[in-house]
Amino acid sequence: MAETEIARCLQRAGRWDLALTALPAGDGAAAARAQILVDRQFWRLDPPEEALEAVDALDGTPLAALLRGQVRYWRLMVPRFEQPDAPPPVPEGEAAAVSEDFARAADDPGLAGWAAFWHGLLDENLHDRPERAADGYAQAAASARRRGDRLLTSYAVRHQGFQHIAAGRREEGIGSLRRSLHLRASLGAVPATAAAQLALADQLPPGDERSALREAVGATAREIGLTWVQRALAAGE
Repeated sequence: MAETEIARCLQRAGRWDLALTALPAGDGAAAARAQILVDRQFWRLDPPEEALEAVDALDGTPLAALLRGQVRYWRLMVPRFEQPDAPPPVPEGEAAAVSEDFARAADDPGLAGWAAFWHGLLDENLHDRPERAADGYAQAAASARRRGDRLLTSYAVRHQGFQHIAAGRREEGIGSLRRSLHLRASLGAVPATAAAQLALADQLPPGDERSALREAVGATAREIGLTWVQRALAAGE
């Protein structure tokens, strides 16, 4: 148990390779290994095969469905990041498979909040359904409050912040982005903190705070290899 908890802390800090070496031997660490590999793939844009192989070893559990959905979602999103001016169409069959993954994950009460959050991302970013996405983020936030999951709270309020800004509630949205950043920093979630710093910086006018945030993002992204954060940072220059 102690080894797994150490691995979780290393994962949260963005030290995925060390986290894998810290895991105990045996099948008992299979879930943690799959989560670490999927997390690393998400941030670094690694080839997904190793992560998917670890997910397959979980034998169709709700956690396997959640992790597989995350990998599939990200594979659909990356081309849209790379071609923002002319995003490619989303294959309906693939988007439906992602939705089914998150629906299966929601059968587990411990994962339902995360499944709602990821379903919200799917609705907002691939289906252009912001109202349904808002429902997903609200469900995720409510689940996070019930379970005391501050990391999930940070993800839900971050995307609620984006929606507030899009709706013209800029001050409220900036407040949500700041709350997300503070939560992530307090948890030692280093990659997530860098992403939150970049999100906040992108909403601030030119000045010392914006510059300091972007400088911090660049340093973290280079240090631990946050591929998509580095690309997003460069795109905003």
